[in-house]
Amino acid sequence: MLGDRLERRVAVSLYWRIFLLNAGVLALAVALLLGPVTVSTPVLFGEALVLLGGLAAMLVINAVLLKVGLAPLARLNRAMATADLLKPDARPTVTGGGEVAALTRTFNAMLDRLEAERATSSGRVLTALEAERKRIAQELHDEIGQTLTAVLLQIKHAADRAPEPVRTDLHQAQETTRASLDEIRRIARRLRPGVLEELGLYSALRSLAAEFTTPRLGVTAYITPGLPHLDPATELVLYRVAQEGLTNAARHSGATRVEVHLRPLPRGGVGLLVRDNGHGLGDAPEGAGIRGMRERALLIGAELLVGASPHGGTQVRLEIHDTTGATA
Repeated sequence: MLGDRLERRVAVSLYWRIFLLNAGVLALAVALLLGPVTVSTPVLFGEALVLLGGLAAMLVINAVLLKVGLAPLARLNRAMATADLLKPDARPTVTGGGEVAALTRTFNAMLDRLEAERATSSGRVLTALEAERKRIAQELHDEIGQTLTAVLLQIKHAADRAPEPVRTDLHQAQETTRASLDEIRRIARRLRPGVLEELGLYSALRSLAAEFTTPRLGVTAYITPGLPHLDPATELVLYRVAQEGLTNAARHSGATRVEVHLRPLPRGGVGLLVRDNGHGLGDAPEGAGIRGMRERALLIGAELLVGASPHGGTQVRLEIHDTTGATA
């Protein structure tokens, strides 16, 4: 490209670059004035054409040269406008020298620093969030769960001794209490995936699929054998992304079928795919759930893609190419 060649050849500051471009245009104007062309009074038609042609040529040359000289700033401006710390993209290329190249290097260094700081702070926040979820789940199980279990036993004891009209009401209260206890246990399992800690990721994903399966929504987990060993932080990210993908599909997509795939990638690593047959994302902006998945993916250096499925609906694709360097 002409702009890149000019940047490589002229490694001067932006001030001198613009000065030299305009100086070239003015030199051309002086050359026209010193040339054989004269201007009569009144101006003849041929002389007017020469003057207007020279002016048009100077304007075109000035516009082209300025566009070439300011092209690096335009590229840097586009990179600044589209930068998103949750979606790491390729950095603007540093070409040439001078102030524009220095500004581009500074911008790239700033993005690197901000992404590192955000990853560190997000890691601390998510670690604290998981600890708080674990504490709340433990209290639900130990305090409220045991209390409701005791209430169930008391209701059963009272129902066995109560007369028939009262016994029916007590049995109904017993069923309501049992349903509440089951709901609390379900919430506790979502807050703290005990099956993930006790039985591993494969069993946890199958349990998650069974938990979201209803008469209106069928969820199937497909796990390909031969997956590499995953550290606990990576397994937790995979589980939480699958959980959030299933939650979005159940609440918002209107899907009747969801597939969860966990398989090795062709060039190494692990890939997670959550795919539904719903109505898709449309023009809806990304919510807190998707942004939370992106933050978790960044913690382990994974790539998260959320978009339309080739067969309709929405798919969430998480690809982990390095399964050895993940950190919580």
